[in-house]
Amino acid sequence: MHTTVPNIAYPKNSPRRILMKKVFVSVALACTAVAGHSQTWPSDPVRLIIPFPPGGGTDILSRLVATRLAEANKWTIVAENRGGAGGTIGVGEAAKAAPTGYTMLMGQKDNMAVAPWLYKNLSYDPLKDFTAVAHVAYTPVVIVTAVNSKYRTLADVVSAARAAPGTIPYGSPGNGTTIHLAGEALNTAAGIKLVHVPYKGSSPALVDVMSGTVDLALSSVPSALSQIKAGKLRALAVTSAKRSTSLPDVPTVAEAGYKGFDVSTWYGFFMPAGAPKDVVARVNAEVNKLLDNPEMKKAIYAQGAEPQAMTPERFSTLLQNDHRSMKDVVKQAGVTIE
Repeated sequence: MHTTVPNIAYPKNSPRRILMKKVFVSVALACTAVAGHSQTWPSDPVRLIIPFPPGGGTDILSRLVATRLAEANKWTIVAENRGGAGGTIGVGEAAKAAPTGYTMLMGQKDNMAVAPWLYKNLSYDPLKDFTAVAHVAYTPVVIVTAVNSKYRTLADVVSAARAAPGTIPYGSPGNGTTIHLAGEALNTAAGIKLVHVPYKGSSPALVDVMSGTVDLALSSVPSALSQIKAGKLRALAVTSAKRSTSLPDVPTVAEAGYKGFDVSTWYGFFMPAGAPKDVVARVNAEVNKLLDNPEMKKAIYAQGAEPQAMTPERFSTLLQNDHRSMKDVVKQAGVTIE
């Protein structure tokens, strides 16, 4: 890289001119190093931490996007499931990783915006410990029951819950998740008391619904979609303001009479704070390119999610806004986790 010292009116060999030359050479070398980092990354496999067990919505979506990214760019991405505690165990592990650009996390609204207001001793601060890289998609929550259940509509559930408060259990992928809070929000909106049963991910909760162990489950659409389409689960309602693209025949909770009801979650890639900016920019550009691909959009819709590209800055703003707003939601729900 060629460097020219500005034409400053100092004597040729004056100490100040020599100092200025050293400064400009240092800057030039730094710029060259940054550019080189982007060109050589990734020279090693990239670790992708998925903070939920295999088979759930987060796992399905993470592996779908990671596989397509790897194929399109000749990258090696190694996905690792680190489930438990509503996703906070995996997120905490990612927060401790070196900010080299070789560790990524599939974070969610649950563990990045909600968890800080639920857990008293959380091992990470999402605003300080992470860099937002690329928003991937968002999804509503779907309320499901077994296909042979006596509950055929959300109104049936509400009627039964009012007749016998505290007798109808519902499963969720974990304490403190957005999905858990959707259940608590439904309790508040309908004036009922469904009993929360936390699981370590959506997949085991859905298994127990199909077996009749619990009456209901609240799940991300991606986690439940295949079983709904296979006729093993009955979808009663979705919690978003509008119907899901993947489940157009399933009414919203708002349509069932609870005006303004709107709970959804998002998914996106993060890296530990301090990750190289050029790597963040490159991953963001490649993810956004992927999300603009018609085949990829179709694949994401097929999983029950809604693809949505963002710049790192916009994604960071979304995180900050949700982090702030979820404080009141958690307080109103009266949910705390030791």
